[in-house]
Amino acid sequence: MKKVYLDNASTTALRPEVIQEMTKILIEDYGNPSSTHSLGRSAKNILELSRKSIAKNLNATAQEIIFTSCGTEANNWILRSAVKDLKVKRIITSKIEHHAVLYTALVLEKEFGIQIDYVAIKPNGAIDVTDLVELLSQDKKTLVSLMHVNNETGTVLDLERISRICEEHSALFHSDTVQSIGKTEIDLQKLPIDFIVASAHKFHGPKGVGFAFIRKNSGLQPLFFGGEQEKGLRAGTEALHQIAGMAKALELSYTNLETDQKHISEVRMYLIAQLEIEFPAFEINGSIDGFHTVLNILLPFAAAKTAMILFHLDMKGIAVSRGSACQSGSIKPSHVLAEMLSSEDLMKPSLRISFSHYNTKEDIDLLISALKTI
Repeated sequence: MKKVYLDNASTTALRPEVIQEMTKILIEDYGNPSSTHSLGRSAKNILELSRKSIAKNLNATAQEIIFTSCGTEANNWILRSAVKDLKVKRIITSKIEHHAVLYTALVLEKEFGIQIDYVAIKPNGAIDVTDLVELLSQDKKTLVSLMHVNNETGTVLDLERISRICEEHSALFHSDTVQSIGKTEIDLQKLPIDFIVASAHKFHGPKGVGFAFIRKNSGLQPLFFGGEQEKGLRAGTEALHQIAGMAKALELSYTNLETDQKHISEVRMYLIAQLEIEFPAFEINGSIDGFHTVLNILLPFAAAKTAMILFHLDMKGIAVSRGSACQSGSIKPSHVLAEMLSSEDLMKPSLRISFSHYNTKEDIDLLISALKTI
C-alpha cells in the first residue's frame, strides 16, 4: 500500500541534500562554535556562513538573524520581551493565531496586566483591516502580532499593507511566518516588519531548530541566560548540524521556489477539481485563492463521520489532519474554524490537506478514492 503524505503544514520531509549536509557536519565539524581552537573556529565559520545564507535569502543582515529551537520559542521570546523590556502596554492579535502567540498573550495579560485586543475576522478567515486601523487609534504602546499564512486554512495576510499600517501608527509589528518562510519571497528590507519567526521543519529542514528575525536596534532582551551565544540574546551552545541543515533547506527552497510553487499549485487545483466532481457539496474553509500549500475543506458528510475520518484515512495509508498538529491531543474543535463556521458546520468533518513538491496527482486520486469509501 502506497503511503500518501498530505500533512506538510505540520512538518515536511527532509531534502536528501539537507541530510547529507547535516551528516557531514556531525562527522567532521563537531567542535563547539564558542571554542577558540581550530575545530571550534571551523564550527564558528559554518555557523556564521549559515546565518549569512539565511539573511541573504530574506534580504536581511546577518546580525538580525538569531537561532532558536523553533518558532514557538521565538514567538514566546518576542512577545514576552516586547512587554517586559520594550514596555508594550497592549497586544493586538487575532483569535486565529497559533497557540504559541495566543497562549503567550494570555499569560502576559495575567502577569503584567497588559491589554489584549482581538482584531475582527471575516467569514473567509481574513483579517478585517478596517477594524485593525480602528484598534490602532488608541494611544498606547502597541505590538501587533498577526501571522502571515494561517496554518489551518492557508489564509494569507497582506504583509506589506499591514506593516505599513503599523508603521503609520507607530506600532511594533510581529508576524509568525512559520508557514510561509521558504515557500514565498519575503524582502525584509522593503517591509517595515520588526520581528518574524521561522521553523526549519516546515521547509524540508530538521526539527528542533528555527530562527527569529529581530530588526536591529529593537532593544529586545534575552528570554533566558547563560553564555554569550547569539550576541548574548540566546544562551546555549548552538546545534550546528541543525542550523547548517536549516540554512541548506532554505537555500534549496528559494532556489527551487518558482518551480515548486507552480507544481504545488497545480496539485492543489487538481484536488479542488476532483472534489467538485465527486463531492460537489464540499466547501472550502477559507478561500480558493489561499496559500498554495494548504487547503482546508468542509466535507458533505454526516457529523457522525467526524470522529473516525482520520482513522479511516490513516488505515488506507493517507496522512492528513483536522488542524494544527500542536493540538492533535485535543478533542475540542479547531479554534480557527470556530471563528469562521456555524456551530452546525463546526461539528461536520473538515480536513486540512497540505502539500509539498513531493506530492503528485496520483496522491490526490488515492485521497479521493479513500474519501469515496467513507
